[in-house]
Amino acid sequence: MRIVFMGTPEFAVPSLEALLKSEHQVVGVVTQPDRPKGRGQTLAPPPIKNVAQRAGIPLLQPVKIKTPEFLAALAAWKPDLIAVTAFGRILHAPILSLPPMGCVNVHGSLLPKYRGAAPVQWAVINGETETGITTMLMDEGMDTGPMLLQGRLPILPDDTAGTLAPRLAELGGRLLVETVAQLQAGTLIARPQDHSQATMAPLLKKEDGLLDWRLGAKALADRVRGLSPWPGAYTFHGQERWNIWNAAAVQEPTQDVPGTIIGVTKQSLRVATGHGTLELLEIQTASAKRMSVGQFLAGHRISPGERLGASDA
Repeated sequence: MRIVFMGTPEFAVPSLEALLKSEHQVVGVVTQPDRPKGRGQTLAPPPIKNVAQRAGIPLLQPVKIKTPEFLAALAAWKPDLIAVTAFGRILHAPILSLPPMGCVNVHGSLLPKYRGAAPVQWAVINGETETGITTMLMDEGMDTGPMLLQGRLPILPDDTAGTLAPRLAELGGRLLVETVAQLQAGTLIARPQDHSQATMAPLLKKEDGLLDWRLGAKALADRVRGLSPWPGAYTFHGQERWNIWNAAAVQEPTQDVPGTIIGVTKQSLRVATGHGTLELLEIQTASAKRMSVGQFLAGHRISPGERLGASDA
């Protein structure tokens, strides 16, 4: 089949690479425009652009997708099917109806759970022990179309969003190729989602990283994992921001005010929460690199009774 692929970040790369290794012809790739990145704010290409250019595939980077010009360029490729993985924009009806076999999306959750832009992060934040990939026929809603295939993956106790995403992305590539094969063979029946069971996974913002110490220790530990590597979990010690990169829930009851440092050892800090104690294991201050709490404490004097929370500034 003639396939157009639409995707942008690293998560989409295994899907495109799997299609390139298949018997089908990827006739074009659509990705987001280059964006400023890093301290120098120099323009950087999306990962999918690099793959497409290495493979010599025609590439479009539209600023807007609701234009006659973009639709005409897409139609000129004469796709039988459009495959989408983490493209980053909602496709409207003229695009969805363009390919005869429709538009297939690779989504990083077991739909109808975790519809939206950050399904991997929210599954970890919410303490799930299993997630997966769903391929679906796209409609104009936010991940609301009928489902095609699903594959499951365990979320390991020490997984972060950053360690889980590559495994899901690889599964997504395999499942996409299998979905296309079954669609072509006519053996795949789309199943409508049970919308009453739907949950949302909205895009995360930087301010979502601020830890609320009134939550329980388990919820805070899961949040630290789910927010890594972006936007990152953080708290304040006075006016100094601490990024928290690794923490563990300890079933140690405490009557102290949430956010109070209740224990200091050579290797960790224990902080009171709304339920139980959170042991901080790896942190980063504004002027330093990531380090173990043991390394941090070698150069900083922290005492029980001190408080963590919102900035005093």
